Amino acid sequence: MKLSGTACDVAGEVVTVGGVEKLKAGDKVVAMLNVCRIGGLAEFAASSEKLTAARPQEVSAAEGAGFPSSGLTAHQALTQAAGIKLDGTGQLKNILITGASDGVGHYVVQLAKLGNTHVTATCGARTVDIVKSLGADEVLDYKTPDGAALKSPSGRKYDFVIHCASTGIPRSTFEPNLSANGKVIDLTFGASTLITTTLQRRTFSKKQLVPMIINPKRENLDYLVELMKEGKLKMVIDSKHHLSNAEDAWARRTDGYANGKIIVEI
Repeated sequence: MKLSGTACDVAGEVVTVGGVEKLKAGDKVVAMLNVCRIGGLAEFAASSEKLTAARPQEVSAAEGAGFPSSGLTAHQALTQAAGIKLDGTGQLKNILITGASDGVGHYVVQLAKLGNTHVTATCGARTVDIVKSLGADEVLDYKTPDGAALKSPSGRKYDFVIHCASTGIPRSTFEPNLSANGKVIDLTFGASTLITTTLQRRTFSKKQLVPMIINPKRENLDYLVELMKEGKLKMVIDSKHHLSNAEDAWARRTDGYANGKIIVEI
């Protein structure tokens, strides 16, 4: 079995089943485990059929273990929170993605480009080329003046910001870069986001900060697996670690310098 740095994403082979209809022993699968229980840092893990999908041979175990929670978060942020149609239809939207080289961000970039979007992305200097290769139209080093100010090189205002960066960015930095009805979809939900959201409701602000909590669905997991099978969705691997050295993987996850996904193998 393989799993990603969140310890709730796994890929492996079904050993036994109980009370399920679509899976059987021997099937290759990917799954998202219960986020409250996690349990992926183990040789065996129990998953629900509702969040387990068949893994085709075109998708490696490492790839399968690296996308369920992050990919589903990216998909939900774009399709539900931002209303982007991933078939390329709909009006052109300008999108900013912060933390575009991280575990969620690099999926947001790729999925966004399936829609009718112009993508500006921020990341560190050493991953600018990686983010460009994922399809971003404009890439900013967040440590430069323009990157810190989130200014689009082409002068565009953003209809949506998908905020993935773990580093704090003041609300005042987003606001001047938003279109008249622009929204910041915050995937780093915390107390400050809740306070800001409450104030916006009281002041009827058109520019909004919208917190998002993942609501995973099996059909979306199946969709992402198919995209990966077709080569339309790729995973950036930061590092791989054996289960016996899982603490190294966790340390890498918490040091703040990981790009893409951290994989633990058995």
